[in-house]
Amino acid sequence: MKKFPVATAVCSLLLSIAFALPIEAQKRPPQDEPPKNGPKATLVREANLYVQPSETSDRVSIVTPGREMVISERSGHWIRVFANIDAPESRQADQPILDEQSSEVVPVSGWMLDKGVIATDTPHGDAILFGEGISAEEAASQPHPPPRSAIDARLLYRRVYEMFPNSTLTPEAMWRAADIRWQLQKADASQLPSAHEKENYLRQQMDEDEMKKIQKYFPKTKWADLAAYDMIENKLCGDWQGSEKCPEKEAEYYAHYGDDHPDSIRTPEAYYKAAWRLASAGDMWQADGNESHAKEDRERAMQVAGHLLDKYQQSEYAARAASLIYKVQQGIAIYGSDRE
Repeated sequence: MKKFPVATAVCSLLLSIAFALPIEAQKRPPQDEPPKNGPKATLVREANLYVQPSETSDRVSIVTPGREMVISERSGHWIRVFANIDAPESRQADQPILDEQSSEVVPVSGWMLDKGVIATDTPHGDAILFGEGISAEEAASQPHPPPRSAIDARLLYRRVYEMFPNSTLTPEAMWRAADIRWQLQKADASQLPSAHEKENYLRQQMDEDEMKKIQKYFPKTKWADLAAYDMIENKLCGDWQGSEKCPEKEAEYYAHYGDDHPDSIRTPEAYYKAAWRLASAGDMWQADGNESHAKEDRERAMQVAGHLLDKYQQSEYAARAASLIYKVQQGIAIYGSDRE
């Protein structure tokens, strides 16, 4: 993700989504009842929460960007809020999947300055939150990211679709929030000993709930395509452990995705991964002395790679497919040592 002016980026995205969104994607998730004691709100900065509307008052807590709040009272530039400091959403959905020991904390009440507060009645509030989410997500991608940057990005995206459910940014915000959660859980799961288990059901699975909601509310859209692609990872082997059935089965998942989602931006990548796995299985079969199975998988690999080369010529994966075909034809190993 590259840095660019938030206002320009978000306005462009708003226009592109507004004109590109198909009719079937106009559905929206069920809306929560608005709070009775005031409008929903959140922050785009870190703010102190005080007992009284004064910076000399005792501090109750610190509220970080994207946390859910309700404004119950105003006094000049001060607002009294109920804020989720460690709500269930942060404990269960936003923290590492192994951290299940925290006890529930009820929202805290206090006063804060209204600086950086986005409420449901803030003009262009959805675009502002989305832009801040982009900035936080970009920061999280850096080699030494600021603490909480990924969590902040996820929460800011969540506030977009929860506070502004009718926004044209809602589908993209839902996808980005779900994908950040997915990647965080994936990173946590990869650190477990079970990550090397061959069978997928023996590994820690990423939670598919939010991905499935995207498919439910925005079917046949790019966001549903992206969600489906991420969820393939729950089906993969942790470690092939020398079993040809692993790359063969994984190739089937990726090829099936490409067939079902021909217009997805992930489809060329999916076909390449399918072809690479089939070619790898061919090398494994040959190493085990089974030439017939090796020949069969390599032929299938070239078929899939050829389809990718024909249908998605503008993709970088088309060039990689051409390279893979060449290596298979030359008898150069795709998986393992190619030294003769």
